[in-house]
Amino acid sequence: MKRIIIVGATSGIGREIACLFAKEGWVVGVAGRRINKLIELQKLYPEQIHTEMIDVTLDSAPQNLNRLIAACGGMDVYFHVSGIGQQNYHLDPTIELATLQTNGDGFVRMITAAWSYFRNEGKGHIAVVSSIAGTKGLGAAPAYSATKCFQNCYVDALAQLAHMNHLSIYFTDIRPGFVATDLLADGKKYPLLMRKEKVAKLIMNAVVKRKRRVIIDWKYVVIVFFWRLIPEFIWERLSIRN
Repeated sequence: MKRIIIVGATSGIGREIACLFAKEGWVVGVAGRRINKLIELQKLYPEQIHTEMIDVTLDSAPQNLNRLIAACGGMDVYFHVSGIGQQNYHLDPTIELATLQTNGDGFVRMITAAWSYFRNEGKGHIAVVSSIAGTKGLGAAPAYSATKCFQNCYVDALAQLAHMNHLSIYFTDIRPGFVATDLLADGKKYPLLMRKEKVAKLIMNAVVKRKRRVIIDWKYVVIVFFWRLIPEFIWERLSIRN
């Protein structure tokens, strides 16, 4: 029986993914800051889901991850969904630094903990939900787009490092567009908004097939292709909102 640990499973994509894997018979470890939400999720699949309160911004997070791994009897896939983001036109430093703490420090803290576990095991699979926002710097959300770019690059670096050290650690970088989750429940209108249920199924497929990198969905594949072609002097003059 395969085992997956999902950090950031209290709501949205993480919760949907947890349910999908549990339905397929996996042992699922779910973690997040809201323990009441985790318990609600566990009640749906009491025989398969294990819970642990993990705040990725705390130094104790890796120890809590190890406790969850032990409860699951091991870990075959580490899936990182935890993240925050907010539009910040006024460049409020509080928002920027909080985003960096979760999407930067917290991300590295958990990914390195998963790497250490899989290195000792001799194999493993690390999957992360980043974002198409990491394609170029977004003036509407500087810290969010910058940290997602960081995550993309960090996964690339670890994939290379795994090959350098002859480790059988696989990586999947999942880059969704706008998804209807609590993260975007701010009353603003977002284009091409996708249902989290549909996105979760596409993500599960990418993880199971160990795809290296995937943009979700096809409409965003097209958008990102042309997005990358925009010259810097034009990009900096665009007023992109939402």
